[in-house]
Amino acid sequence: MGLSDITARIRQAEVAAGRAPGSVTLIAVSKMQPEARVAAVLDAGHRVFGENRVQEAARRWPPFQARYQGISLHLIGPLQTNKARQAMAMFDAIHSVDRPRLAQTLARLAQERGGCPDIFIQVNTGEEAQKAGIAPGDTDAFVADCRALDLPIRGLMCIPPVDEEPSLHFALLAKLAARNGLSGLSMGMSEDFERAIAQGATHVRVGSAIFGERAHE
Repeated sequence: MGLSDITARIRQAEVAAGRAPGSVTLIAVSKMQPEARVAAVLDAGHRVFGENRVQEAARRWPPFQARYQGISLHLIGPLQTNKARQAMAMFDAIHSVDRPRLAQTLARLAQERGGCPDIFIQVNTGEEAQKAGIAPGDTDAFVADCRALDLPIRGLMCIPPVDEEPSLHFALLAKLAARNGLSGLSMGMSEDFERAIAQGATHVRVGSAIFGERAHE
């Protein structure tokens, strides 16, 4: 596998779903990957990357940003409120807004900064106790609360349970987004991104299928 193969599969999935070419953004998930692998993907022309941790992104990306133009960084992992200021300065989009306190912190910082990254609200579609995210039944109210804070809500994000058919969760997320007038759907990873595209994904988060298995700390 690799970047060219994944890009081709995304384009094929767009056609199969009757989607416009290029309507799906590939987020290359670079968390915990060796620098050489990330550089190879950059050299191949890709510019949209996802990171799980603010600290890791802060170490990794400034040197790359000095060498490559047009890099867009997306935070796809959990965000602690004490890292919110740093995250807002570094990322173009935050995919993991999942609780009122974090939304309020981001709104306050957005007022200070005069701008805010695109925001995706994380929905815990499987209602798993160990997983972050707003419950599906609370999503409408949370979207309304975030809009009242003037946050730029781009869409919704989910990570389906590992032991359930992901398409059911993708369909639920698409229904919640449509009901709230949101166009962005951040869903689908290496194993299931084609099914996510079939259900309307606008952003797919693919790591190991592009880079290979992650290094471990």
